[in-house]
Amino acid sequence: MFISIKSAIKSFGAMLVASGLALSLSSGIVQAQEPDLIFKKSTVWKFLSPDHKLATYALDDPGVEGVACHFTVPEKGGFAGWLGLEEETSDVSLACRQVGPIKFKEKFEQGDEVYRQSRSLFFKKMRIVRGCDVKRNVLVYLVYSDKLVEGSPKNSTSTVPIMPWGDKMPEKCSDYLED
Repeated sequence: MFISIKSAIKSFGAMLVASGLALSLSSGIVQAQEPDLIFKKSTVWKFLSPDHKLATYALDDPGVEGVACHFTVPEKGGFAGWLGLEEETSDVSLACRQVGPIKFKEKFEQGDEVYRQSRSLFFKKMRIVRGCDVKRNVLVYLVYSDKLVEGSPKNSTSTVPIMPWGDKMPEKCSDYLED
């Protein structure tokens, strides 16, 4: 039995769409919130195609009320970047702050994923994860990128000391850690 090239391509395309749909449905709370674009700044001018840029985004922690993170990522320009075919670099900076009274919505594990973003057509992802420094009652956020075959040592860490807000006493992050 021979399969035509056209039907093989259709089958492969359908398989890619189905696996992409399955991955997006299984990602849960991590992908529930899209970050807010604050601004973009061109870094390399391109003549007839989009420039390389730095883009700064804001993201509220979906599991902890009162914490916001800002991160800056490079975005490739050129025609390949515009079409989404260019692999983005792993350089990401991160700053998280308490912006209101902190209220934990649920228990969490050390290193729970707060946000995930694809950084290439296949495999490479940027992740923001959360942990708790029990001794100091501080939330610790880490951003890093990974690849299927090898990880990236490029990362950034930000901490949020859990402080009183108005007359409200702070909660302890250790009370919300899963055993």
